[in-house]
Amino acid sequence: MSDQTAKASSLRSAHAALTRRHIVIAARELFIAGGYVTTSISAIAARAQVSMQTIYNSVGNKAALLSAVLDAEASGREDRLSVPELMTARVEGTTAPAEVVDVLADWFLEVNARTSDIWTVIHQAAAIDKGAARVQNTRDEQRLRNYRLAAAALRERGALTDTSDEEAAAMIWTIGHPESYRMLVTNLSWTPHEYRELVRTTLLGALGVQ
Repeated sequence: MSDQTAKASSLRSAHAALTRRHIVIAARELFIAGGYVTTSISAIAARAQVSMQTIYNSVGNKAALLSAVLDAEASGREDRLSVPELMTARVEGTTAPAEVVDVLADWFLEVNARTSDIWTVIHQAAAIDKGAARVQNTRDEQRLRNYRLAAAALRERGALTDTSDEEAAAMIWTIGHPESYRMLVTNLSWTPHEYRELVRTTLLGALGVQ
């Protein structure tokens, strides 16, 4: 491949990524403002200033858009590392089980704050829309798989002597669930610090970490 061809390919890739980002941002704004069910692909296309076919080619159908918005919110920016990569990078710097718990507590505060609005959209839509329900179920399963990585990290550092990785992952999943954040922080006005300390204390006790 010549330098000129490589440059053209790089420019096309950059343009495609930028277009996708604009589409995801537009979808997020409309989903949060008007809900998932009532937001149309045509409305998202108009907001992003692209054709409907560009949306289908770049991201996919409306459920795929919802999933892409959640990805972008969870990682902080769409073009950053994926959630498992972010978690792995943070856990790698720890040496003791309590430090892994601190990473998890910080992560739950951070990611739940970023994704709270879009999770509200997903929960509301899942009750009446099969596509949104599939996104919700898939992400619940995905989070559970991700927390097995955290459980493995705890075991490597000497914790979980009486608990399986699957049980530990389920505990982490439950304690850090977005719905708990929404109820405590959004609905009951807990401070971020209060939420983070509850998560940390509960994880330490549930996982038997000293």
